[in-house]
Amino acid sequence: MVGLAPLMAASEGSTSVTVAVIDGPVDRTHPALTSAQIEVLGDAACEPLEGVGCRHGTFTAGLLVAARSEQAPGICPGCRLLAYSVFAAGERDSPAPSAQPKELAAAILEVVAAGARIINLSLALLEPGPPGAAVIQMALDAAMQHGVLVAAASGNQGVVGSTAITRHPWVIPVAACSGGGLPLAPSNFAASVGRNGLLAPGEGIRGVKAGGGFDIASGTSVAVPFVAGALALLASLCPWASAAELRRAVAASGIRRRSVVPPLLNAATAWQILMDGRR
Repeated sequence: MVGLAPLMAASEGSTSVTVAVIDGPVDRTHPALTSAQIEVLGDAACEPLEGVGCRHGTFTAGLLVAARSEQAPGICPGCRLLAYSVFAAGERDSPAPSAQPKELAAAILEVVAAGARIINLSLALLEPGPPGAAVIQMALDAAMQHGVLVAAASGNQGVVGSTAITRHPWVIPVAACSGGGLPLAPSNFAASVGRNGLLAPGEGIRGVKAGGGFDIASGTSVAVPFVAGALALLASLCPWASAAELRRAVAASGIRRRSVVPPLLNAATAWQILMDGRR
């Protein structure tokens, strides 16, 4: 639906492309993740395995780098993954894991310094007021200055409104769509989401479950890895492309609309745009 099949057929991703997942802890012992190149930064403990944070972080990482199979194919399993947990122990059992602005900003700066080329933010912000917004702006400015692409969840409150993350001009906000490509009502939309963002699959997505087995999840959090994974494959297939070129190609892959609802990701079209530009 979002044009990933040709890219996945052509590449599993390059080890020279690093994707950072700033989320909950990752269960690296899951059979689908044991062959993945995962480097852990921050709080690495995936305890308890049944906690929301561990399940969330493992599911998100798995969508990107799980071994390809019919169970839950990873989008870019050949890429290197940096896993940075920003969910405090108390947050791992909360209904919706969130991150404090200062902790998230520190994580962004650390993964940028560690060589990330793409950052996956499948999370929400706690205390998203002016002080928190300022520190997040600073960290995202640093990502932009270093050419590190950022794909972030638009949120699942079903409102029209943005956050310090989704308002940033460098960020690609991601809203969720159904299997038929229709926007999902719980997704948050805003002018910045419609202008800079993309729709990606976020309904009934199958992925790896912390502790073993597989699970089904929905929402903007699970939609983000489709965009981050597409960017990772595009960077692998088109190593000459700059961050700005990758971002423009993905943005141009959808039909722009003057709406709070963004267009659907089309990774195959983005690849063609990059190849055409190379000729």
